[in-house]
Amino acid sequence: MKPLAITLGDPAGVGAEVVEKALREAGVPHRLFGEVRGPIRYGEISAEYGAVALQAIDDALAAIARGECSALVTAPIHKQSIALAGCPFPGHTELLADRAGLKRYAYDYAMYFDSPSLRTVLLSVHEPLRDAIRNIRAEDIAALARLMTREYARLYGSAPRIGVAAVNPHASDGGRFGDEEQTIARGVALANDPNVTGPHPADTLFLAAREGKYDVVLAMYHDQALIPIKTLDFSRSVNVTIGLPYLRVSVDHGTAFDIAGKGIADAAPMRYAIEWAARHAEKFTP
Repeated sequence: MKPLAITLGDPAGVGAEVVEKALREAGVPHRLFGEVRGPIRYGEISAEYGAVALQAIDDALAAIARGECSALVTAPIHKQSIALAGCPFPGHTELLADRAGLKRYAYDYAMYFDSPSLRTVLLSVHEPLRDAIRNIRAEDIAALARLMTREYARLYGSAPRIGVAAVNPHASDGGRFGDEEQTIARGVALANDPNVTGPHPADTLFLAAREGKYDVVLAMYHDQALIPIKTLDFSRSVNVTIGLPYLRVSVDHGTAFDIAGKGIADAAPMRYAIEWAARHAEKFTP
């Protein structure tokens, strides 16, 4: 296989440390992107370090475009640092989508998490919870279900059984606790796919998915998905940007400024991300 392109993330965080530790054991062909000259100021929010992280992403994408690397594995960047460096996007997902010319979240691209215990895709990502609930739309749910079905088949060779989560307790219990479930139900109907069902009460849906009834949970908002997957399998979960023309995989944690530079960061999540990318990279080769 072609080498993986691995970015080291924000220099002030744990990215370089966990990548270096992971590569000792992973045994995967790779190229690294990201370098800082001079002593590192660990834990510091900095436009300089944001610029380094952004340049590493651009260099890695150029290597993929030239056919030198197969897939992208990203170490964490810091949202404030890249903002200080002039980046208008809140994170990797939106930045990479823009670079690829993808415009509409849920229609063209989305944030998907994969682990041995649970797989979930997010209807909304980085926005306040009140806005995420207010912005639930049937058309977006149907589009995301179609996108997830296409990308899951690319990864695993079959159509997924998608359980769509409710947003209110007990799926609103017939409208007693809100009416958002009516919109979600319309989205499921618009998907027009017998493998897409819901809305299911979220407090039992993730358990049902873990036990094998569903392949993917379509979650209504960020923490609805991230709390269960991080609780069940923090060290073996990956963040995948679906919809890109190449495979992009990341660890499911941040820069960890509080422990950066101390040599104590756990590299297990990064090792899992690198190995996961290596297993699936060829499925995205043109």
